[in-house]
Amino acid sequence: MYEEAERITATVGTALERVREAARGEQRLVVAFSPGLRVSEAIRAFTARHPHVTVDVLPLRWWEQDAPLHDGRAHVGYLRRPFDDTGLRTVPIGRETKVACLPVTHPPAARSSLTTADLDGEPVLDTRARRTYTLDEKFELIAAGQGVALVPVSITGSYSRPDLVYLPVTDFPPVETCLAVPAGGDGPGPVREFLDLAVPALRQAAQSRTARS
Repeated sequence: MYEEAERITATVGTALERVREAARGEQRLVVAFSPGLRVSEAIRAFTARHPHVTVDVLPLRWWEQDAPLHDGRAHVGYLRRPFDDTGLRTVPIGRETKVACLPVTHPPAARSSLTTADLDGEPVLDTRARRTYTLDEKFELIAAGQGVALVPVSITGSYSRPDLVYLPVTDFPPVETCLAVPAGGDGPGPVREFLDLAVPALRQAAQSRTARS
């Protein structure tokens, strides 16, 4: 009930703010993004063509990717699957591998890679086993020996610490990244213009990072 009340409050607050912006003649675009994904390339391309539109960014909690698109807090999301795409239009951008995050003291941490079978029986910190509300909380629990996690490789550069190890999981399938907007919300205007510029910019950036890795 608490989470539902939070969503209702956010939806009402967003609607009121958009009414105020419309009355002031302002145009604003809110772009949400999942941890580790970089949306700056798309924003630069958009603002160069549309400097009159104010662009805000909304960092997403890793376990609640789609909520701001469903409750109206964001116009566009740069997300990783899986998420609830009901009522959303999605545009594929690329694919990203996941790696296993382990405490450096864990016996398999000395290996160069793992398979999913190597993680059988391990306490995995995810929404099914144990929900963590921030990445800092997740990595602190892993370092303390409370579990392991599979995380997107793009996150590892921002969370490099001596008590954690990231290892490739050779048989774990990559996850799809995509842009998402509410269905019907990409009519003429800033959202459609953003998509037209963001899709090629983000695809090129994703391909460049994949080539470097």
